[in-house]
Amino acid sequence: MEKRWVQAVQGNKETTDLLAQQLNIDHSLAQILVQRDISTFEEAKDFFRPQMAQLHDPFLMKDMDKAIARIDIALSNHEKILVYGDYDVDGTTSVALTYSFFSQFTENIEYYIPDRHKEGYGISTQGIDYAHKNGQSLIIALDCGIKSVDKVAYANTLGIDFIICDHHLPGDELPAAAALLDPKRNDCSYPFKELAGCGIGFKLAQAYCITHGLPAERYEQYLDLVMVSIAADIVPVEDENRILAYHGLIKLNKNPCMGLKALMDISGRNKDYTLTDVVFVLAPRINAAGRMDHANEAVKMLLCAEDSIALSQSEFINQQNTERKTSDQNITAEALALIADCEILINKKTTVVYHESWNKGVIGIVASRLTEKYYRPTIVLTKSNGLLTGSARSVAGFDLYEALLGCEDLLVQFGGHKFAAGLTMMPENIDAFSERFENIVASSITDDLLCPEIKIDTEIQFSQIDGKFQRIISQMAPFGPHNPAPIFVTHGVSLVAKPYVVATKHLKLNVKQQNSAIFESIGFGLAEFETILQPNQPFSICYTIEENIWKEQRRLQLNIKGIKI
Repeated sequence: MEKRWVQAVQGNKETTDLLAQQLNIDHSLAQILVQRDISTFEEAKDFFRPQMAQLHDPFLMKDMDKAIARIDIALSNHEKILVYGDYDVDGTTSVALTYSFFSQFTENIEYYIPDRHKEGYGISTQGIDYAHKNGQSLIIALDCGIKSVDKVAYANTLGIDFIICDHHLPGDELPAAAALLDPKRNDCSYPFKELAGCGIGFKLAQAYCITHGLPAERYEQYLDLVMVSIAADIVPVEDENRILAYHGLIKLNKNPCMGLKALMDISGRNKDYTLTDVVFVLAPRINAAGRMDHANEAVKMLLCAEDSIALSQSEFINQQNTERKTSDQNITAEALALIADCEILINKKTTVVYHESWNKGVIGIVASRLTEKYYRPTIVLTKSNGLLTGSARSVAGFDLYEALLGCEDLLVQFGGHKFAAGLTMMPENIDAFSERFENIVASSITDDLLCPEIKIDTEIQFSQIDGKFQRIISQMAPFGPHNPAPIFVTHGVSLVAKPYVVATKHLKLNVKQQNSAIFESIGFGLAEFETILQPNQPFSICYTIEENIWKEQRRLQLNIKGIKI
């Protein structure tokens, strides 16, 4: 699918000129900083050198004081505590962090992850019954619970208190928990609203240490886990998330926890990780445990304190990831065939597909693959415990959660955010839901939003690119949502030699602009241009600038995102 090239609005010229002079950097790079709301020397300093001291006071979060007070009571009375979390990367890292942290202060603590296939997402009756049976009177729930009004009420009848640490959007009614930590609460004035679930757990640990005068190392040792959750949950890499991701990457590359180190070793990549590497190398493996079997296996690995056990756990999880790949490839092929065989489905503004035998654990991945192919709001459904359960994915700029809110009466439950959600419904509602969802989306989505775009930061000449230029770009990392790797456009580019295809769909080429240096380049998924590009025919490219590391050699490389003749 051809993508639209959209160039960002250029920032104030005087501000850009002054910033370029103060920082002694290329004007185009200063321009990018200004576009990202960095307009003074001090703001640039904070951006390039994120400090842990810049983190917000955790007690600015509504109910944090209540949460710490309730934990203090539990610890002083030797109550049994259950740390409860979701089965994805954010949930398992949250549980590993919180369980490990509070294990320093009590032995009366256990963790619980619901079974994706038997219990489904969020707080389950089975989980509460487990706590009751084992005499646990406090449940600390992470990355879930904000909409579990009925479940928390049920727990209260059994004498079990909840501390909820969530980052999803609340419903109209909040659960009657002992403490409810969620920056997205309307009545919460916490300065940053976009922490991952593991980030909320981190702030809880930070608040506990502040209260009891404990050194920061007691909670900062978990920065690698927080960073992995930020990468995997695709939260904005700005404000606190940028600070946590920056320092978490340093820890991952220098001194990771034993479980992550074993997973890095077995993946064949054990250094120089970026957030993107975490997304594509570590996160799928951690996720695979909950998709194919039980997420307890991922938590076990993250908590490992012995090399040999960490190695065996990472091998097991790596094998599950291999099985996951086969499963999601097969289901994606079946789903694509369903759409291709139905003209009505092809011509819709949404994709809703269902098959009762699809693996519940991988339908989220399949939804993402279908969104890449057809680029429209997508829901993939399967059957589980007599209900239809699904994963939904959106396109940039369209609020999926709002669309699902318009179908609320047809759903048993749903939760998530603008770009991704989970839902369940009665089987008899699928036709009415598909029609309603299509009508809501079709009436509100614009044609522009149904065509993927490449957001270009600024135009540059090849003559501007050198080692210093790239070093400044690398200091803008970690890259992710709200702080993407800068995309440049350059016109009048020409081939130096005949391009060629690698791995059947990627284009390798060497390019220059007039008398500039020659740049090695790769265009992932751009094999079609092998025969289109001709010698002596100028063309335009948009691209990121990367450092390609091969056999310990580092070279600049252009990662081409789009080509126009």
